[in-house]
Amino acid sequence: MRDFRKLEVWHQSMELVDQVYNLCENFPKSELYGLTGQIHRCAVSIPSNIAEGCSRDSSKEYSRFLQIALGSAFELETQLLISQKRKYIHDETETFELLMIIQKRLNALNKSIL
Repeated sequence: MRDFRKLEVWHQSMELVDQVYNLCENFPKSELYGLTGQIHRCAVSIPSNIAEGCSRDSSKEYSRFLQIALGSAFELETQLLISQKRKYIHDETETFELLMIIQKRLNALNKSIL
């Protein structure tokens, strides 16, 4: 069993969750059960799937959860771009940069275990 707490990408994704929750605080109330909820679920899914994957015995299963985390990261990017287009968020360069770093690290980690 792997220790997810030792993975830098897990720590970065936990930081991303905080940033995303802070961003969503200013979204319209009408988005509470729509875009806001979906963004929260995607953000939380990233570190959660990294952690769950670490509990798996085989590299193949671990890889599957890393792929799910990566999929959630790309889904989150799309939702943040939609939020930007709707003018719910503005220049969130730091959040987008962190998200791209996480995407690259997840991809590299996945390739390294296969």
